[in-house]
Amino acid sequence: MNTTARAYRIAGRDVVEAVARGETLDPALLDAAKEAWAEHYSQAQMTLASDLLEVASSLNRALGIGYSVVKQLPSSSDHEAAYRRAAAWFKGPLSDGVYLLRVALRQDLGVESEAEFEQWRLQMVTALDRARDALAQQLETERRQANASVDQP
Repeated sequence: MNTTARAYRIAGRDVVEAVARGETLDPALLDAAKEAWAEHYSQAQMTLASDLLEVASSLNRALGIGYSVVKQLPSSSDHEAAYRRAAAWFKGPLSDGVYLLRVALRQDLGVESEAEFEQWRLQMVTALDRARDALAQQLETERRQANASVDQP
């Protein structure tokens, strides 16, 4: 699960970086990473303990909004702002979310044992969810503005 989460994030980040260079990448690479994650996440929903599932679910939603950000890059009216937003998402909150999953899995396996882990986990999940919600709201606002400008004569 950790491997597929990292691969999905890296595939999205690679698309963002390619766009910045004026290149294109095969969208099938991102879609394949998305499908691999979806398969692991689907299986995890049936086996993970509730605290791990909360982390995986939050990360799943964060990866999903990252996918949306990447897919909207070509149609953005402000390409530079869209690129900066996408790059910041993949380097910041989404990277933190993948790290959170890794630490939570290691904690569950007993490989790591942090006394304050539960408090940290809750803070990280909350931060990831808030960042995702803010990004989703921003994307929705931009979508509405684009639709409004198309509808005006």
